[in-house]
Parts: sequence; C-alpha cells; structure tokens
Amino acid sequence: MAMVAGRMTREEELYWLALRMTPGLGTRWMARLIEHFRTPQAVFAAPRSELEALGLSGSVAQSLASGCAFEDAVIQQEKMRAAGAVALTLNDDRYPWRLREIFDPPVVLFAKGSLEVLDSVMLAVVGTRRATPYGLAATERLTGDLARAGLVIVSGMARGIDTAAHKAALAAGAPTVAVLGCGVDVVYPVENRRLAEQIAARGLLLSEFPMGTPAYPQNFPIRNRIISGLSAGVLVVEGAQYSGSSITARLALEQNREVFAVPGNITSRMSWGPNLLIKQGAKLVQDADDVLVELSLEDRQRLALEAEGRLFGVPGMRERRADTNDAVSDAARRVLARLRVDEATHLDRLLEAFEELSSSEIVAALFELEMAGLVRQLPGKNFVKVWGESRSS
Repeated sequence: MAMVAGRMTREEELYWLALRMTPGLGTRWMARLIEHFRTPQAVFAAPRSELEALGLSGSVAQSLASGCAFEDAVIQQEKMRAAGAVALTLNDDRYPWRLREIFDPPVVLFAKGSLEVLDSVMLAVVGTRRATPYGLAATERLTGDLARAGLVIVSGMARGIDTAAHKAALAAGAPTVAVLGCGVDVVYPVENRRLAEQIAARGLLLSEFPMGTPAYPQNFPIRNRIISGLSAGVLVVEGAQYSGSSITARLALEQNREVFAVPGNITSRMSWGPNLLIKQGAKLVQDADDVLVELSLEDRQRLALEAEGRLFGVPGMRERRADTNDAVSDAARRVLARLRVDEATHLDRLLEAFEELSSSEIVAALFELEMAGLVRQLPGKNFVKVWGESRSS
C-alpha cells in the first residue's frame, strides 16, 4: 500500500472518516477496500455493483454508494478539532510499522498528543484492575526502570496495573501511550482525568473508536490487539487466568511478540495469569534487565543510541563512528575493562562489580558496546569482549 507523509487535507480526512463511520463496515473490509481502490475517494466513487462483486453485502454497498456516513464524518471532524485530536490513517508513513503488520490493523486511528512517540521502541505493560500492593509495587519499579532505559510504555489507562504503569513512566520523565476503549475525548475511568491530560501533554492518547464513543465493555478486548500490536513485547504483572491481560498476552503470541510475566504468590488469584504464562514459556521477569536483554538486536541498538545521547548529552552522538574506544562513554569503558575474551561474564557479576552504577546504566553500557562491535552477548545473559578489541586495548 502506498504511503503518504504529512497531514491530510480536510477533504481527504473527511473521506477517511466517512469510510470509518459507514454502518456495517468492519476493520478488515475497510482494509480490503483500501487495498483494492487505493483511496477512500475511489471507494465512494465505485458503483454499487462493483462493491458487491468484491463480496460486500448489498446493505453495506448501498451505504457506501449513497455516502450516508459523510454527515457523521463532518461531526467527527468538529469533535476532533474541539479536542485537539488528529486522524492517523493506514497509508500514512507515520503509522507505526509494528501495528501495520498485525492481521487486522485499524484503518483509522484517532490520536491526541505527540505522534513522534510512535516511532519509539514500545513495550506494553498490562494487568488486573484489582491490583494488589505487590503488583502495584512491581509495576512501579519495573516500568520506571524500563522507561528510563528508553522504552515507551504502552497500556490501557484502566484502573490498577495500567494506571500504575502510566504514572511510573511519567514519573521517570518519559512519555507513555494509552490505548483507549473509548474515544480519545472520553475519559474512562473518570478518576483518571488528570492522568489523561498528562499523557496527552507528554505522550499520546490513541484509539480506533470514533470521537465520543463511550467505554462499552466489548470495546476493551478489541483494543487489546492494538496494545500488543504497537509493542515489541507485552509484560503481564497480575491478572486472573482468563483476564484481559491474558487475552493481550495471547494476542501478542499470535502477533509474534515477546511475552513477559512477573511471577506472583501462588495463593493469590491475581497471580494465576502470569504464573500460567510462565509455565507456558513466557519470560520470567524479576527486573528490567530480564526484558531488555530479550529485545531484538535492532531494538537494543536503538535504545543504546538514545540512552547514550540522553545520559551523556553529546551532540551528534548518532553520527559518530563506533569502531574505537573513543566512541564509547565512560561507563561503557569501565564495563569493557571488566570483560574478557576467553571467559564469559554473567550480567549479575557486572551488576555486583559496579555498585555505583544502576542496573539500567550497566545494561545501556552493554548495549552501547555491543552496538559498537566491542562486546558480544552469549546465551544466558553472558558477555565476552570481542577478540579484535582485546588486542588493541
């Protein structure tokens, strides 16, 4: 599908919104029509017979041919302007690439906040609305560390674990993305009004549901595929065996995403979900490093570059050559000095050796060294110095 950059004209936006508001036209059919006709303008210009020939029902084809949804589309535009929201369409190059790859990506997303965060490496953190003190504490610690490592935290702004994850990311000075089961101009739950304002100011509110859509219960399982689809992985903190967070984890597996889980007390029903996921092969998470080391090399390289610039504030950091010791930070130099060519060093030993450095700083330094080709990671969180580097040091 051809992609376009930048903002749509008001008329182009109106056609996309009309397509979204057409009664009976689901996400998959919208995507099929755009794939066939390329633009929503061409969809609405097509004769009813051609639409039916593609397999559309007569009633939906008639709705498209009559353009009955344009009145609703105009109302949507007015609501978007009033709320400061924008529409992000499937053929826009700002549309997040991971989400585009899922089976049924939303054709139109409504967004309020900074679209730039969608270009970040994202991690979903989900869990129960009935969080225990343990679950809340684990969420705050893990999410804070992951946000400081450069991951953008994605969650659903529900009560409990979701709310704790968003707040921890904001407290770490990082943006966060809330994927809603209602319109981006509707606050649910109502006690999160202030949180929604903070997320919109420093991150992004996102929904596939039109402006003004109430928080219907059936919307939340639907939106969960977006939470996992945006993310490199999903971290489940607490949840019952058949909870919404377990549904999100299942969707993540179907989307070929990493699944992480925080183990819990076996006597607590809120631990059944994550404990079962661990039994089924999810990565057990005790600290942020357990997540970070499982990310793809490409994602870890991105985080290393961003962490280097963020921690040390060196201009032009991304453009520097990374083939000598001069290209690494002081923390990375110190970590490199502890590593050997002929013997692997486990991550835990490095954490013990540098008590003055946080675990996030050490992991960021290892990412930086791996990106520079100075260190190689072995299975089991073990690291060795690259032979060529050892000869020159």
